[in-house]
Amino acid sequence: MPGTAYDTDRVLTVPNVLSFVRLAGVPLFLWLLLGPHADGWAVVVLAVSGATDFFDGYLARSSHQVSRIGQMLDPVVDRTYIAATLLGLALREVIPWWLVAVLVLRDLCMALLVPLLRTRGYTSLPVHFLGKVATFFLLYAFPSVLLGDASWPGALVFKVVGWAFVFWGTALYWWAGFLYVRQAVSLVRSTKRVR
Repeated sequence: MPGTAYDTDRVLTVPNVLSFVRLAGVPLFLWLLLGPHADGWAVVVLAVSGATDFFDGYLARSSHQVSRIGQMLDPVVDRTYIAATLLGLALREVIPWWLVAVLVLRDLCMALLVPLLRTRGYTSLPVHFLGKVATFFLLYAFPSVLLGDASWPGALVFKVVGWAFVFWGTALYWWAGFLYVRQAVSLVRSTKRVR
């Protein structure tokens, strides 16, 4: 990406390995959710993924292992977890399909920016803080909604908190999307087309 400084071109760094491990957890999460309906273990997989998502970025910055692959892989893993969670919960009828459509539509809008960015030599935009907050809300909202769908004494609390985070996370997700569009338009206007 033009104008971006990376600490390393290596693929096998500790932060990147953590991202690959997170990605490998997606099929495990789906199997736990849809196969044996082991909701508790599925939530554990999501929690571990969320913790390593924070840790791999922190580690990359603090150990000077920021890499191009790492900056592209991190949002891909986040989007994959969100998509898998949406699909799994919708198939289990824990969340409605319209919510899946609203969140997937936002990601499709972001995907449409990629060809435009490539005309300027970019493959992606830097991750915005608001985008990270929205992703954090969504990654922690859906496990709460799942735990709230069961019949146990604390389920109602998880359901209420989970759905509050779903609505806030969805609003922030779209707001961050608008900021990315504005950033892309500004970038296109201020840079020359690459050949």
